[in-house]
Amino acid sequence: MGGFGSGRHGGKHMAEHCRKIDINKLLQAGCLKSDYSGGWQWLEDGEQVANIGFYMVGNKITLKYRFRSNGSDCEEIEQPTQIVWTPCRYGGERPYFRCPGVVNGRACGRNAVKLFSGGKYFLCRHCYDLAYKSQSETRADRLLRRANKRRMELGGEAGVYAWINRPKGMWQRTYIRHKAEIIHAEGLAMAEMRRMFAGKISAQEMEMYFE
Repeated sequence: MGGFGSGRHGGKHMAEHCRKIDINKLLQAGCLKSDYSGGWQWLEDGEQVANIGFYMVGNKITLKYRFRSNGSDCEEIEQPTQIVWTPCRYGGERPYFRCPGVVNGRACGRNAVKLFSGGKYFLCRHCYDLAYKSQSETRADRLLRRANKRRMELGGEAGVYAWINRPKGMWQRTYIRHKAEIIHAEGLAMAEMRRMFAGKISAQEMEMYFE
């Protein structure tokens, strides 16, 4: 088959922008049994946007799909990928894909939970030089993301100035604890942003945005 993923893409692309195959989801769906054959699909707003087929022979999964690049004709791809099982600390085994990528003439061979469609083949994120959005976040971004996540868990909306309501059935002390966590994280985020923008914007703008 030659070298999967030969060469690297310039710059960092986001892993979230690629379709991916998660071996834990395949395991949960019972797809890793020898001689199993089936398919996988990706949905957006409940509608199928892409799909692949695959079959198992022993501990090897072969992905079957079509690939088109730069307006060329569709190419039928069959990508065999080894699955390895490693022992867990407290018993049992955990499966991984053995990445079949070849980058700059060197075989990858990493154990990967997810393979990404960053190009012609499904490879690990290292072969496609993919980054996760969270890796490029500032400390303030992380704090606000954490606060917004907790706001939405309480049934509210994201945003520092959004009202925080107590969900029906939640204990008052639990609600107070969650609200305090949100306010604390947002306070730290605002302090971090004031530090980042100190001297770069006017005092009036600092007061407008961060007070």
